[in-house]
Amino acid sequence: MSGLAQTLAYARGVLALWWMAARPKTLTIAISPVILGTTLAWLNAGRVDLWLFALTLAAAVLIQAGTNLHNDAADEKADCTDRLGPPRVSARGLLPAQHVRRAAWACFATAFVIGIYLVWRGGWPILLIGLASIAAGVAYSGGPRPISHTRLGELFVIVFFGLAGVAGTYWLQTHAITAQALLGGLVVGLPAAAVLLVNNTRDVLQDAAAGRLTLAMWLGRQRAVYVYAAFLLLPYVLLALPEPGFVTQHGRFPWLPFLTAPYAAWLVLNFGRMPLPQFNLLLVNTAKLQFAISALTCLALVQ
Repeated sequence: MSGLAQTLAYARGVLALWWMAARPKTLTIAISPVILGTTLAWLNAGRVDLWLFALTLAAAVLIQAGTNLHNDAADEKADCTDRLGPPRVSARGLLPAQHVRRAAWACFATAFVIGIYLVWRGGWPILLIGLASIAAGVAYSGGPRPISHTRLGELFVIVFFGLAGVAGTYWLQTHAITAQALLGGLVVGLPAAAVLLVNNTRDVLQDAAAGRLTLAMWLGRQRAVYVYAAFLLLPYVLLALPEPGFVTQHGRFPWLPFLTAPYAAWLVLNFGRMPLPQFNLLLVNTAKLQFAISALTCLALVQ
């Protein structure tokens, strides 16, 4: 094999490991608020800027990927022998933590560059949301008291992957904020928080050994199942509200997102009885539900 071929093969291997550390199966959590916010803007304004939509989507995914990469690097010293979750690239020694951290900063830097254009289009509200999102992405796993080590992780997700994601996207397209946009932020933010709750419930033993106190640890599994149920089922209540008429007053098929309700109930049952080693599947399925709720709500709105 030539030197160039070896270099390319090595580069492909590194990119594959970075992709693994970015946790691609959960990136839909960042996609959902952007597509919902854009759909609401189209519904109320009658048009959307597709180029602006694409850049907003790219920035959102890059911030989440950067957060995941930074989290992987921060867990470099995690004990891999009893870990129930997916393997950490840094902790397994597949890549040095500093290399993974560089990939995280590359994601944040690219999102920042895209954000310059978004700020030019959206003004100071987008500047505040963008800077806060990047800062929160770093603080989630870094600093003296990372957010991921506290009971605030789920709130962080609701705010940044729900309210800020939908409302910020809506603002970029319309330069306005409505009750529908805020409601939409909760509709996608609550099940996104459920994904984190599954993750932290799976890792309670490892987190306890590391001296962390996540919401899952504080609640205990018996109470955590009720919070998980609230995160998954409240979106259907919000979607059914007559005011501000989120889906009930728009479209020919307002019942579309409610088709996922039986699946949500099934996930709640699994949360209560599934052994912790199987929570990786529950995590992926919860992320799929969050995206399905968002996508079907968008379809209900545009019919």
